[in-house]
Amino acid sequence: MMEPIRTARLTLRNWEERDRALFHRINSDKQVMEFFGILRSRAESDELFDRLRGNIDRDGYGFTAAEIAATGECIGFVGINPTDLAPFIPKGTMEIGWRLAPEFWGKGYVTEASEAWLTYCFETLKLGEVVSFAVWNNHRSTAVMKRLAMRHDPSRDFDHPRVPDTQPELKRHVYYRLSQAEWQQRKKAAT
Repeated sequence: MMEPIRTARLTLRNWEERDRALFHRINSDKQVMEFFGILRSRAESDELFDRLRGNIDRDGYGFTAAEIAATGECIGFVGINPTDLAPFIPKGTMEIGWRLAPEFWGKGYVTEASEAWLTYCFETLKLGEVVSFAVWNNHRSTAVMKRLAMRHDPSRDFDHPRVPDTQPELKRHVYYRLSQAEWQQRKKAAT
């Protein structure tokens, strides 16, 4: 069971039934899914919704709903999830990721929520490293990674094995990482 995480403006929590419509909207929106190459039907979106909710129930974390604390409005998701993209990323490596409805882009919500998740990863889960990856020209996502002080590791860039060859423009992914030591050093410098 997940305990909600609260930031200055957001509540990060498990998915609730009232979030299904927004979840489908972000997973079927051409602008949001530009770098994913798929638009999910309502049934596909509901299946993913149920899987994410179940994972959060089981693990206490995951790609969780992000809601504006003042209004209770769900804006998308920000969270962490263990990856399994071997041989490119070892199984169990913790990924941080996000997906918001476009009207909430550019307001700092992803960075704010991600900072809270990094604190959770390094202080609660005691992880040694957190990674993130995106299509090479997804500049909105890589800008967030840079704001989080994640480092691009070009030696780990990869062609995503789950992207079909029919979408070559989406295959190449850039790899960013942040170690616990780097995070602690950044935290000390900020105080």
